[in-house]
Amino acid sequence: MKLESLCLHAGYSPENGQPRVLPIAQSTTFKYASTAEVAKLFDLTEAGFFYTRLGNPTVDAVEQKIAALEGGVGALCTSSGQAANMLAVLNLARSGDHLVSAASIYGGTFNLFAVTLKRLGIEVTFVDQTASDEELEKAFRSNTRAVFGETLSNPTMNVLDIGRFARLAHRRGLPLIVDNTFATPVLCRPFDFGADIVVHSTTKYMDGHALQVGGVIVDSGNFDWASGAFPEFTEPDPSYHGLVYSEAFGRAAYIVKARVQLMR
Repeated sequence: MKLESLCLHAGYSPENGQPRVLPIAQSTTFKYASTAEVAKLFDLTEAGFFYTRLGNPTVDAVEQKIAALEGGVGALCTSSGQAANMLAVLNLARSGDHLVSAASIYGGTFNLFAVTLKRLGIEVTFVDQTASDEELEKAFRSNTRAVFGETLSNPTMNVLDIGRFARLAHRRGLPLIVDNTFATPVLCRPFDFGADIVVHSTTKYMDGHALQVGGVIVDSGNFDWASGAFPEFTEPDPSYHGLVYSEAFGRAAYIVKARVQLMR
């Protein structure tokens, strides 16, 4: 399908006799015949829905649609754009870690990084995205966990050189997170230029008609989480009965790890 068709049809394929338009599943929970079936869902050994905070058929279809539009392997919807930014970072960093971010970003995101994350022990260095590679290199540290920028910054509309930032990040085995809210995948697909994670405030142009606040995180599926630089993806997770993300879920490991964070 072309991009215009994906906007309409991706994520939902009705079977014979089912509604043409995606139904809205207005339920927090779902019925199963046995607790054994639900246990398999909780253990992530089978796909399905058991609690809407983690996903339901309607949200799942939206996630699949946005992942298809961006050219990613999986997506996770959140309650807002800032929730997407927060979860995208907390999926990678912990107290004592460090991020590099373009300084020309949305004010709410700047405050999230400069104030809120600092309270959690995560430090962010803001850089002039037009500076030379040599200047940008100075911002990286041994504990840097990711690089962040916006395709088109809000509200200054500065254009991020995604390919250059991706190369700077990848030299150190780090992922590049790009906020693609302003451009949307209709105008730019950051994965095509080397980005690894895309976030959106879907409240803006993804929604477009002032109905819902929301956000989304999309995984490209291209980053090597098993490189050794991110042991939390390759070593057993003590908070979720020893789950190893990269072994169990391969290219969708980042999104599954983010979803498990919501389950804790």
